[in-house]
Amino acid sequence: MSRDEQLKQRWDTLVDILSKRFADGDMLDLDAIIYLIGVQELGKLKKKFKKDEKINLMHIAICRLLEPYGYYEFSFFDEDGWPHYTVKEQLPPLKAGEQSVLMKEAIVNYFLEKGVIE
Repeated sequence: MSRDEQLKQRWDTLVDILSKRFADGDMLDLDAIIYLIGVQELGKLKKKFKKDEKINLMHIAICRLLEPYGYYEFSFFDEDGWPHYTVKEQLPPLKAGEQSVLMKEAIVNYFLEKGVIE
């Protein structure tokens, strides 16, 4: 199986699992999954978040997801428990489709690491 086929298969499996668990079967999109990862990384699963906090959660998730690729590095937790990252390397200019593939790959790797998918 090619790398692209494997990524697609794992992505579809992951979307199915997360959609059943968090969206009553409605299919979650990429942004929703990034948001869920941000909530997971923050560790405040029961809290209601304001709009600006939701944007910050997505930022946390993106930093965490791209950390293994060398783009970000964890720095510290602030007094409220929010993680902060520093930029190690600027992302190269990517087309929308390339961004989507990179994020899907990073998300799949994240959930492989967490043992949610194989």
